[in-house]
Amino acid sequence: MPLTEKLNDALVSREKRLIRRKLYDPSADAHLVDFSTNDYLSLSLSPSLRSRFLAKLQAEPHILGSGGSRLLVNGHAHAALEARLTAFFRAPAALLFNSGFDANVGFFSCVPQPGDVVVFDEHIHASVHDGMRASRVEKSARVPFAHNSVAALRSTLERLLDERPGLAGGENSAFVAVETLYSMDGTLAPLMQIVETMEELFPHGNGYVVVDEAHSTGVYGPQGRGLVAALGLEDRIFARLHTFGKALAATGAVLLVTPLVRDYLLNYARSLIYTTSLSNANIVAAECSFDMLEEGEAAKLSAKLLDLSAHFTTSFRHQLATHRIPTSLLSLPSHLSSLSPTERDPTRLPTPIIPVLTPHPRPLSAHLRVRGLNARPITWPTVPKGADRVRVCLHAANSKGEVDRLVSAMIEWAESWQTAHDAIKREGGQIEDVTILAKL
Repeated sequence: MPLTEKLNDALVSREKRLIRRKLYDPSADAHLVDFSTNDYLSLSLSPSLRSRFLAKLQAEPHILGSGGSRLLVNGHAHAALEARLTAFFRAPAALLFNSGFDANVGFFSCVPQPGDVVVFDEHIHASVHDGMRASRVEKSARVPFAHNSVAALRSTLERLLDERPGLAGGENSAFVAVETLYSMDGTLAPLMQIVETMEELFPHGNGYVVVDEAHSTGVYGPQGRGLVAALGLEDRIFARLHTFGKALAATGAVLLVTPLVRDYLLNYARSLIYTTSLSNANIVAAECSFDMLEEGEAAKLSAKLLDLSAHFTTSFRHQLATHRIPTSLLSLPSHLSSLSPTERDPTRLPTPIIPVLTPHPRPLSAHLRVRGLNARPITWPTVPKGADRVRVCLHAANSKGEVDRLVSAMIEWAESWQTAHDAIKREGGQIEDVTILAKL
């Protein structure tokens, strides 16, 4: 079969299963209330950040391009930002990458050594998987554990310690890869318990926790430094990833590591070595975003954002119960059943990411668009089969009125679907008929 036919057949197959990805019309969302982007603090709309950025661009002598890879052209702006971030995040050293994806691929493809193991949360980002596949760690030593389950992590690590004498003796290392805030589930990692488990099981110090803070940067912790900083774990985490393209409305990422690991990445991380570095304009944009964090402006936005999240979940739970919407049709995941964080367990904190579970995410999303609201459907293969949802992303610029409109529109859709379901049953139709209507 010719290549063109193979490619087309694969796309047709996805089209039939309603999982084909497409780029949306860039003008189609202009009139919609944003419940979709990762612009959690709404900094992309901030007049203060915009004016600060334009002023700095005007003052900078170099703004266009970067001249090449970091190893060929180590610009003053890049080095200065790394020094600033080292101090800001209270880290031993910092290394810029073009994206969080590049950083994860670079780290996991080269830092874990032959004989080491990488244990990862089953919901870890695709970039970690790509990095592991490119590494020298054998496939049997790349092991998932059940999402956010400290018991499952412990069981997995204990089994690996029993099977691999090099781990127990300290000759080999174990890496545990987690995210602080998971992008599709809105769950927060039980980070303190994960760190304590690693320290208990690896007394030789050969157990390393690697934390991706992409979605928590700017939202949690003092000055938006993330969940690691909120828990005071800076000195107990081996590597931290912070990205600039979500809440910070910029581009790029930074890995916070030891000077030794930084030096190793400069020599072995292909996603850093063989690519042109961030442009000087990108660096200026990131600097301006960190100005907002350091000066406390972002903290006010974060407080408003998390208040909106608590308002949404409380209101939505109440409306689901009041209108007796079947959980099989529309529901919140179990971790949003209550919000009661403690100092040691912040996993019940409000989050800007709220998955609304439904077997019919596309028609629900389409209904919201008609109502002037933009929340995207998420299906397999982005999430596991049977875990379809509409992913709601809240932003500091959203109003409580807009959030209430979102809740009302979702309830309206569910009641309409239920009415159609009941009518078809009365007329002797099949339940599948409702499902077909829901997918149209």
